Formats: sequence, structure tokens, C-alpha cells
Amino acid sequence: MNKQKKFLQVSTAALLSAAIAFPQAAAAVGPSTSAVQPYAALAATPVSTDFSHYVPRQYGVQLNGTVSREAFAAALNKIVAQANGITDKEAAATEYVEKASGKLSVLEAIRATLKAAQQQELAGTYSAEKVKAAWAKAGLTYDEKGDVSFEAAQELAAAIDLGLVRADVLKAQKPTGDVQAELAYQLLGKVAEFNGHAKNALGKISSDDIYGKVVQAWNESQIIKAGELQDLVDNILKQDLITGYNLKDAAFDPRFDPKRTITYGHSDIVHAIQLIGLLKSEGIDANVQLEPKTSAFIYLKEWGEPVQTENYQVVQIENGNYIAYSKEYDLSFEFASQEDKERFQPLVLQYAKKNDEEATGLLRASWWQPLYYSLTELKDYPVITNNYVQSGRHIVQTFSLNEDSSAVVNAFKKLGNEVEVKTYKFWVDQPFYHYLKGDDFK
Repeated sequence: MNKQKKFLQVSTAALLSAAIAFPQAAAAVGPSTSAVQPYAALAATPVSTDFSHYVPRQYGVQLNGTVSREAFAAALNKIVAQANGITDKEAAATEYVEKASGKLSVLEAIRATLKAAQQQELAGTYSAEKVKAAWAKAGLTYDEKGDVSFEAAQELAAAIDLGLVRADVLKAQKPTGDVQAELAYQLLGKVAEFNGHAKNALGKISSDDIYGKVVQAWNESQIIKAGELQDLVDNILKQDLITGYNLKDAAFDPRFDPKRTITYGHSDIVHAIQLIGLLKSEGIDANVQLEPKTSAFIYLKEWGEPVQTENYQVVQIENGNYIAYSKEYDLSFEFASQEDKERFQPLVLQYAKKNDEEATGLLRASWWQPLYYSLTELKDYPVITNNYVQSGRHIVQTFSLNEDSSAVVNAFKKLGNEVEVKTYKFWVDQPFYHYLKGDDFK
């Protein structure tokens, strides 16, 4: 068994098993588990985010009670920085929150939020009539002769119409009152959202249009190119230091709750649609996000002249072999509960894993070694390591057995001293774990 095979992140496990022809052991994962009886039909529900849980989990921001001016400013800078790939110090230079003494009022927080969400010009278009109408939605009455300036009134009105602040939350606080944690979390979450850095989902399994959205996302994606970073990694590939890698675009990160999320990798979009349909038929709902992915690996010249397509391209290298680039995807599911997350594996093992060449009753293009994983612990899921390098929005990664991670890291370090190689452990399905060990089950 080629030792380097353990270092390969194989999203196209079926493709590479056939193409590379590594020795395969007939090691079954075990008997198929019967699927749970289906629930009642699901009703479509909109994708929504509870920012009081999302902001602390995603950004490490912890707020309680009355929020200080300094705490809100720091949190706002942190979110803007992460969303735009800059430092907190660079974000702070914009001074979203005006420097002043005393507590932070709702109106001041609204102004800072509008600025961070880049919506202040819109607020300036509001007439007195539009201001009054927007305020009324929150149960507020705008008095042109009152204490609130017209500019501040416009900003609050725009924030209400844009959904930066929920009317029910605003009703519990006076515009001139101090900012409380619930409102602050909502404002911060909306800044992340308006900067394209909040939860990223195409929709829910229960939505009637989810299938079309998934296919459209696939059709709009292309083989990912990462310029200089990819050139460097390809050089490592040519030196046989690794046998393959995955390339992803961080802009498509779902930012789901890891405790309720499973990510499933494949290359056939019809398989994805059937998998979503299977989950729906079993009464399971979840937020769905498709993340474009490109798998790169060595294609040996003795396999014959490769057939190139829009989704599968090769580049010949100096020794006559090729580097192949295959368009693929990761499909992330954020389930409604931990229990639904645990129901995922039995369904895959029964309906989306080949155990026999003549197997029937499976989803189209089911693999011998399906690939799906969780960032949090799950029973019967072995632990492996992801080794990755990120440059801007591009991520190069390769999965390995834990004991082989140091070899992969050392290979990546040949990219140069300026490259930071990161690793983390996560939980993967047993068939793919067998694949990494070399115990391929056909």
C-alpha cells in the first residue's frame, strides 16, 4: 500500500479508487442499519438566525445586561475585521462608535451599525413621512419637535425597515435608552450579515425550492483556481510529498452550529438532490449549503490519455504524468437537533454506500467509501486530522490519519516560511477512515 495515500484528501473516493487502482481489502463496515420510520411531511420554514447564540459562538463575543460603549465598539470592530479580512486595529480606525463618555444609547448603536453595514446613505433618503411610518412599525411615535434629531430619526427608521433591529426588541427599549445585550447581539449579527459573514445557507430541506437552488449553485460553480498558492501546492504534489489536496473558497463557508452540522462530500449533483430528498422523506429538516470544492491529484500517464471536460481538467507535468483537477462539492446540513444529526449516518450506510457491485436500492452514484464528517464528537465516528493552509479566501487542505499529520504539515511547510500550516481534529465516517488506513472496502 502506498504510504502517501494516507495523506490524500479524497473527496472523489470512488473516482480515485478506480483510477489509481490501489489494492483494496474486502473489509465491510458492518451490516446496514435500518432507517428510522419517516415522520409526517415537513412544512417549509424560513432560514433564520438567533444572533444571541450565533454571535458568541462565531465571534467569541460575550455580552450581558447593559452593554458598555467600549464593549460594543470592540465587538463591532472584531466582526467587521473578520468579514473583510483586516485586523481589528484597522477596523477600529473607522470609529464606528463615536468616542465619548457615558453609556451607549440605542440611537448611537444604531448609527454605528448603519455605518458598519454601509447603509448610512440610504438612511439619508428618508422623508419625515417615511420616518413616521417606519417608527410606527416598532410602536414608536416620531415627534419632529422632540429630543431626537431628524438625522438620528432617519437612521432608526432605516434600521427598522432594513431589519437591522427587530420591532419587538426595539419596543422594549427607548431609542434614547441604554443598549441591552439582546439588542446588541442583533445589531452585531446584522453587521455580519450585511458584510456577507453570517450564516450562509441556500435554504432548508423543507423548502420547495431547495432542489433548484442547490443545482443552480452547482451550475454557477467552476473548478477553483488559487493562483500563487495553488502553484506552490502543485509543486509539492509534483515532488510526491503528498498525493492530492482539496481547494475550497471560504466565501461559501456555511458558518453553521458545529454541534448540529454534518458535511458530506461528493462530485455528482444528482446524488446531492437525491440525498436531500431522502432526508426530507424521513422527516428530517436542516439548513443546506453547497460549498464548491476542487480535488487535485496525480494522474499517471500509464492510465492513458485523460478525457477533459468542463468539470475535469488536467495539466501535464515534467515527468509525463498529469495533475488532475475535478469539480466537486461539500454539502453541509445544519440539523434541527442533535438527534436528527445522529439519524444521518444510518440513512447513508443503508441508502448511499455501495457494499456490492450489483447493489440496488441505493442513491445514484453511491460510493464504496462515502465521505461525511462532523467537527464535534459523534458515536462510532473515528477521529482524523485536517491539515490546511489558507491564503485570503482560498483554503488548501488534505485529510490524514492523526499519526501521519506531522508528515503532511512538514510537506506543506515546504511552501515557504511565510506559510502558516494549521491542523485540527474532527470526526469522520468509518468507511472513509478505512480508506485512509488502506483498508479499502469494495
